[in-house]
Parts: sequence; C-alpha cells; structure tokens
Amino acid sequence: MASNCSFDVVSEVNLQEVDNAVNQAKKELAQRYDFKGSKADIDLDKDEIKIVAEDEFRIKNIIDILQSKMVKRSIPLKSLDYGKIEPGSGGLEKQVIKIQRGISKEKGKDVVAAIKTSKIKVQAQIMDDQVRVTGKNKDDLQAVIQLLKEKDFGVELQFTNFRS
Repeated sequence: MASNCSFDVVSEVNLQEVDNAVNQAKKELAQRYDFKGSKADIDLDKDEIKIVAEDEFRIKNIIDILQSKMVKRSIPLKSLDYGKIEPGSGGLEKQVIKIQRGISKEKGKDVVAAIKTSKIKVQAQIMDDQVRVTGKNKDDLQAVIQLLKEKDFGVELQFTNFRS
C-alpha cells in the first residue's frame, strides 16, 4: 500500500447551536422566580457570550443555566473560555465567555509532541488552526486517534477529513 492516508484534528463549535442554547437560557432567566425583578441578562455577540447580573452569585447561576443548555445541545464545555468577573456600570457585575474555535499554536504543538512521543509511524504538522496527521497505514492513524482521545489538551478535539 503505497498511498498515504491522512486526517485532520480540529476543534470546532457549531455557533447556531450556541445561539440556540443562549436563547433557551434567556427564556429560562425570564421565567425563573429567583431572577424576577433582577437586571440579569445573557447575550451572544459573535464569538463571545456576555453575562450581566447584580452580583457574582447570580452570574454563577446564569452560567449553570447556560452550561445545562449547552450540554443538552452537545456543545463541548471545553470550548468556553471564562473571563474574570468585573464590575460593570450601574453597580452590576459582568463576565465575558469567549468561544474557542480552532486549535491554538500552543495546543497544536502539544498535540504534535504527543504524537511524536508515541513512536507511531506517522507525521503530524500544524496547519493554521488544525493539525494534519499523515501515515502509510490506516491502523496507525486509528491508533493516533485513540491516543489523542485519551489525553486532555484543554480543548475538545474532533477528527475530520479522513482520507485513504
């Protein structure tokens, strides 16, 4: 078998599902008794989720609601990067949650290093926000996928574009 096989390691988030989860969380906030009369709000703006509430406790409650909606919609919670809770205007507190899409250069280097230390006969290279793995044997590529699933790189990994 002279041809090379390959696949891409990516970290993708379906923004439509994120939007749906944020909208469901908004509806629940409007209906919950403990948030009646409060100035709690949650908004999606491009790749950021902005949360505003009176205090840190309510922000944590909103995050719990949001996480439960995201889990139901199969959105990986590892793709959320939580910012600091900061004081906002009008005595409110705010927090920005960034949605991570793609594999950063540092995480890509960690993935490549893990593949190289495994001694599996494949090549891995970083391409923009993904890692391409190539090898002569499909079984080696499947071993790499299994290896990467077992390790925690701090981002949710998906394996796409499998070619033989």
